[in-house]
Amino acid sequence: MVRSRSIIATPPGATIKEQLNDRGMSQKEFAVRIDMTEKHVSKLINGEVQLTPEVAVRLEIVLGVPARFWNNLEAIYREKLIKIAAEKAMDADENLARQFPYSEMAKLGWIPQTRNSKEKVINLRKYFEVVSLSLLENTQITRIACRRLAVTDKSDLALLAWTQEAKIQARGIETKPINIKGLISVMPDIRKMTLKKPKDFCFELKSLLAENGVALVFLPHLKGSFLQGATFIDGNKIVVGLTARGKDADKFWFSLFHELGHIILGHVGKNGGTTEQDEQDADVWSRDELIPLETFKMFKEEQNFSVASVKRFAKENRIAPGIVVGRLQNEGCIEYNMLNELKEHYVITV
Repeated sequence: MVRSRSIIATPPGATIKEQLNDRGMSQKEFAVRIDMTEKHVSKLINGEVQLTPEVAVRLEIVLGVPARFWNNLEAIYREKLIKIAAEKAMDADENLARQFPYSEMAKLGWIPQTRNSKEKVINLRKYFEVVSLSLLENTQITRIACRRLAVTDKSDLALLAWTQEAKIQARGIETKPINIKGLISVMPDIRKMTLKKPKDFCFELKSLLAENGVALVFLPHLKGSFLQGATFIDGNKIVVGLTARGKDADKFWFSLFHELGHIILGHVGKNGGTTEQDEQDADVWSRDELIPLETFKMFKEEQNFSVASVKRFAKENRIAPGIVVGRLQNEGCIEYNMLNELKEHYVITV
């Protein structure tokens, strides 16, 4: 007998046992009469093996109860087992669904609006393309390289929701085959885009990345995800997702280069996602790709961080002044409230 919250499934073997008890027949004798091993009969009575049409015919001969009766009992039992499994999975998924930022996802148009908990589960299963939300724990599904500001249980689920939307949108982006060497070769061109406005560089940036097998997607920030960006392989392309909430240019470029660093350093597609060391390595790569280490070291040694000095250094190195300011602030050379007038604030339309 198998139970769930509202369903009980009784195997046909329970009826077989009743028949044997009524006749005072032992399982050993019954096994001989039906020409089966005692072990198989025991499993049949306990519902551990399926009652096949052939067995149903044998039961009709030995017990005098029509084969169709046994076939019907087996069909009902198997159907109830499926419903029990579905109900248990639904109960588990309802608990999991409560941890997703469902309302915000619905407001963004990613999933249908509903207050019904079961409908939420069904909608989330369809959204994530899994038969059970518990499968999202499988590392084959969640091999994501990402840059987040904090980590909580709910933030992990928000991250999965955000990256799934990036995956869905990236399917509409045509890319050429993945070409890591090609991506490395265009990094100087991407770096030069730091001097342009979003309306001027967005299309060019997306096209350049698509030429090398990378689909770039801008998405709204999802509350609770603490997410800056994420990178993962989907089919024959690499998807890079970035939050498009208003942010300073230096943070935008650092996040983008951080994600591209994951690709170039070989972190994408690893089982279990990225390690803390991978994240640190991508940070260092992003930092030094934007402003080479030795070049920045010589600038710091001058100890002149005036507006004019920063602008001069940025111009000489063909980089946006705001990126220089962000680096100075991050490395403790100046306070976070200094030189912010040199930072440009981006608003990117998704």
